[in-house]
Amino acid sequence: MSQGTREAAFVHALSSAAVAVAVTRGCSRGELERCGCDRKVRGVSPEGFQWSGCSDNLSYGVAFSQAFVDETERAKGLSAGRPLMNIHNNEAGRKAILHNMQVECKCHGVSGSCEIRTCWKVMPPFRRVGSVLKERFDGATEVRVTRIGSRTALLPRDPQVKPPAARDLVYLAASPNFCLLDPDNGIPGTAGRRCNGTSRLAPDGCELVCCGPGYRAGRAEVVQRCSCKFSWCCSVRCQQCKNTVMIHTCRK
Repeated sequence: MSQGTREAAFVHALSSAAVAVAVTRGCSRGELERCGCDRKVRGVSPEGFQWSGCSDNLSYGVAFSQAFVDETERAKGLSAGRPLMNIHNNEAGRKAILHNMQVECKCHGVSGSCEIRTCWKVMPPFRRVGSVLKERFDGATEVRVTRIGSRTALLPRDPQVKPPAARDLVYLAASPNFCLLDPDNGIPGTAGRRCNGTSRLAPDGCELVCCGPGYRAGRAEVVQRCSCKFSWCCSVRCQQCKNTVMIHTCRK
């Protein structure tokens, strides 16, 4: 996090989004005194349904996130690259929610018929927000600090690359090699990490987990609970069984 890498960009975006989501949910649940449902969403939509119910008050959650998360960066001054990078990515995290809002509806009528339909706006599941930001992480733009008149801006390091949009993630420095041990930067490397040698494309597969050095296979004896029985009342009693299993670990 001390370096302006794309990983730092992702963490800032995700954290900023998490603050906005947590505060917005508190508003919708009536847990906060200063906010409630979004009452600005009213009337009839172009699709013909009636806006009603408790729409998520995302505008309040976003405003709180901007004040709470961005203030620390603004205090450092907006002439340095890292505060500019962090503020940009904080906003990208919030926009990942704004641009993925969903509509939930309820039908009203005789025997469940949908003569009248009322709808309200809700935030996307947070896992969806994370997936959107992961896509932005993969396509993040490397930028540099550039002076434009009296202000400082972040422009692509490669002049052939288009300037990043507000929803894109930006970073200032290339990422270190996370595969190799680097105590100075807090990187443990992958040596000794357990992985799944029978899986090639899954996230736990050795090719992905070890990211280069390869892996070794070996047998190990593990102690596991077995022959468990329910004892009235109310406990579960198990025996201890020793099994030999194949384990895979990343090489140094």
